Amino acid sequence: MFPVARAAQSLVARGIQHTAVRQAHRKHEPTFHDKYGTMVLLGGAAMFSAVWGYVFTNLKVEWGFSPVGRITPREWKE
Repeated sequence: MFPVARAAQSLVARGIQHTAVRQAHRKHEPTFHDKYGTMVLLGGAAMFSAVWGYVFTNLKVEWGFSPVGRITPREWKE
């Protein structure tokens, strides 16, 4: 391995080791996302489902887009 590449590799490895040691000594306090993240996600999913369920059930939309039975053929002209 080239000396420059070896030096760069050792610097990267040393930086990773320092980061790991720094994070290991720090106390982890729960953040908002740790405390309430799942509940916010589930609440949002429930709200989304409720709103779209209401919209889909109360709109007067005809879901059959097929023209069969609605279009009558014209007489053939020879």
